[in-house]
Amino acid sequence: MKRVVSEMHMGEVAICYGMTETSPVSTMTRRDDVLARRTETVGRVMPHLEVKIVDPDTGLVVRRGEPGELCTRGYSVMLGYWDEPAKTAEVVDAGRWMHTGDLATMDAEGYLNIVGRIKDMVIRGGENIYPREIEEYLYTHPDIADVQVIGVPDAAYGEELMAWIVMRPGAETLTAERVREFCAGNLAHYKVPRYVHVVDGFPMTVTGKIRKVEMREQAVDLLGLHSAAYIENA
Repeated sequence: MKRVVSEMHMGEVAICYGMTETSPVSTMTRRDDVLARRTETVGRVMPHLEVKIVDPDTGLVVRRGEPGELCTRGYSVMLGYWDEPAKTAEVVDAGRWMHTGDLATMDAEGYLNIVGRIKDMVIRGGENIYPREIEEYLYTHPDIADVQVIGVPDAAYGEELMAWIVMRPGAETLTAERVREFCAGNLAHYKVPRYVHVVDGFPMTVTGKIRKVEMREQAVDLLGLHSAAYIENA
């Protein structure tokens, strides 16, 4: 976004957040927001809509700055999936709140930041880990063109982290040890990937979304995590 502003001379470019089910925009940055707000957040709630951040387990609103599931309510929220009342009830509750499945934080001024997806969250030894934070740090490595972080079964901690990495052309292949060295002192020890898998690309859906479920399935085979101990803790 900063390059778009500086190199494409789009000084008033804004970021929107939403989904098809919300018609589709729920939050947006404003043209008069400072650059950091317009490049590092997804803005504030749109007029005539509501948003809240809740604990996925309890449904209670979390404190400002704490991560939780982003929910939105208002005229933009769909009536439901066509002829799918059960699936509709899974995402739209009795209060007409749309549960997006996205993890977000909200600051004191109401600006939102998306930190990950609930289904992508990794629980390692009781610690909730959001892969996006690790991915964004690894993107700063000069030899990494793209990266996705997933959780894989682990007998001791329940889950461990694995990074799938696409190297830049001509770059030397990264090992798990070199990735750990790059992360040391910049990420908490439990957020450093234990496994590294270098690939040419990621499995994708027909609409261009990365299939982390398929990546996890492949990882189990790649790492030989088929023992009873691993499966029991998966």
